Amino acid sequence: MTDNKSSAIQNNWLTKARRVPSPNKNERPETCPVKLIIIHGISLPPNEFGGDSIEAFFTNQLDSTAHPYFKEIEGLQVSSHILIKRNGDTVQFVPFHERAWHAGVSCFKGEKDCNDFSIGIELEGADEIPYTQEQYQQLTFVCKALMKAYPELSNETIVGHCDVSAGRKTDPGESFDWPAFKSLLSRR
Repeated sequence: MTDNKSSAIQNNWLTKARRVPSPNKNERPETCPVKLIIIHGISLPPNEFGGDSIEAFFTNQLDSTAHPYFKEIEGLQVSSHILIKRNGDTVQFVPFHERAWHAGVSCFKGEKDCNDFSIGIELEGADEIPYTQEQYQQLTFVCKALMKAYPELSNETIVGHCDVSAGRKTDPGESFDWPAFKSLLSRR
């Protein structure tokens, strides 16, 4: 669905998110409807929160001299649709009808290239550091809005990056409370 004026999503953008357009995107294949949400965890530098490094990274503006780790990821072109910061603030980089570059080499139920049919949601966090209640609340809001806008999405089609890139990725990590999140999703 591309436009639903009564929902939290209008013209493929979340209405309550700050827009920071990323060049790291392209068109989805015409035969690939949105049918998967992939939850990621990210912190730049690793295990540090705050600042604008994630936004700079997703828009190809990260200063590789600002931290030794940034040299390791210099030149990578990645993005997600949504970033939810520690305080619940939400940033959208790619409109939902376009293909963000978030999953990399991936497979879900035998279908490869998950970027073609998924929406990527990054949580500012790390595998072993608990996510915040504000993030769970905002993630629930975003997922419910997406499920309303895209009929092939459901509670069962929300997975972690680790589920589609097993052996390669571990996020959102052991600190992500799946039972609590699924409980929030099931509330009206």
